Amino acid sequence: MKPGVMTWSLWVVALLASGSASADLARRRDAIVEVVQKVSPAVVYIGTEQEVESRFRGRRSPLEEFFGGMGGDPERQKIEGLGSGAIIDASGIIVTNDHVIRGASAIHVILADGRSFEAEVIGSDAGNDLAVLKVNAREPLPTAKLGTSSDLMIGETVVAIGSPFGLSKTVTAGVVSAVGRTFRADGRVYNDFVQTDAAINPGNSGGPLLNVDGEIIGINTAIFGGGAQGIGFAIPADKVRRIVDELTRFGKVRPAWVGIDTVDLAPRVARQLGWDRAYGALVSTVEPGSPAAQAGVKRGDVVAELGGSRIEDAEDFDTRVRGYPARSPFPLVLFREGGVRTVQVTPTEFPARMVEGLAWERLGLRVREGKRALAVAGVRPESVAAEVGLEPGDVILRVNNQLVPTAEAFREALLTARRGRSVLLLVQRGRYGYHITLPFEQGQGQRL
Repeated sequence: MKPGVMTWSLWVVALLASGSASADLARRRDAIVEVVQKVSPAVVYIGTEQEVESRFRGRRSPLEEFFGGMGGDPERQKIEGLGSGAIIDASGIIVTNDHVIRGASAIHVILADGRSFEAEVIGSDAGNDLAVLKVNAREPLPTAKLGTSSDLMIGETVVAIGSPFGLSKTVTAGVVSAVGRTFRADGRVYNDFVQTDAAINPGNSGGPLLNVDGEIIGINTAIFGGGAQGIGFAIPADKVRRIVDELTRFGKVRPAWVGIDTVDLAPRVARQLGWDRAYGALVSTVEPGSPAAQAGVKRGDVVAELGGSRIEDAEDFDTRVRGYPARSPFPLVLFREGGVRTVQVTPTEFPARMVEGLAWERLGLRVREGKRALAVAGVRPESVAAEVGLEPGDVILRVNNQLVPTAEAFREALLTARRGRSVLLLVQRGRYGYHITLPFEQGQGQRL
């Protein structure tokens, strides 16, 4: 064979091989690969620093071990944390979990391309475990689109991207295992979550859960404890959108009021009403003039669904309502007199008068603003506050470790705590401060 012919032949072979390789790459480029390449630039690593006090300096002596270090001067130490987040606006708006940044004295964000920024907290909400951060960049940043979760299908493919154990840009894939999932962790009830078998490990928290179109359908937030594998949870995108909008506009989630009391639906009562399902919550009270009353909700109605998902019991209803800020409407499906009807309820901000009534009825307290602090103005006889010895003039510094310098701050803290069994107060009398736990009195109204 002539040299020119050989050269031509080799070129043809190389071209064919190149074309074959390109075809092979195209064949391997499935939906998951496309999602990863599309969204990865918008997924960030979040590192935090938190300062804590330690009474030990370096290695402890046997004497310090025995006495627990008593007498030593406290030393401030830094604890580092990690998590993930997603850029949802090119101006530098990032969504993540509240527990990722809670208590942090410094937050830094690292983009997929290696750029690093200091971040500020725009707003956070522990109840919904969501936080919004802001970084300042010179040019628009890559973003991920916040999709919808109302049309999720069990079994559809999802992709999780994050930084598990600090390993940035890690991708896992799986399916939607369940929607509207409720679970308990750390003594709390978490409601209305998307369950997935895509691996979610420590450090994934705050990262996106994506559909095959590359849209965020959830924010990864938790893994199931007890050694379980393939069970992870994400906050659904529809709730994320409501809470992020609230945090971006107001810096906090405004407590919402609907005006309904519900109780668990006993089987005997359900039979009397003609309700043949094993779920639902019974409306026991409707506040006159409330959003629920205006929407047509009545005492004796069975709440079957809220926002498109069924209501299991009264606790489920209460938790789900808290996922809707003031002015965010939602549909309620009610069963009444043998028929099903749907009403639209638009919560309003919790009336101050009702919070004051809550404090008086369930704790036995009335407060007033002083020159420098919040003071007890009155104590209801035979209330839980009276039983522990609270007196007018006592100063209330904190409610559940939240500073309450004003009556408004007290109301907000009490609203946050109202569904617990008790509330922790830091009270000052004279030069001394005392932590006092007040159990919420039962049987008193607390209409949501």
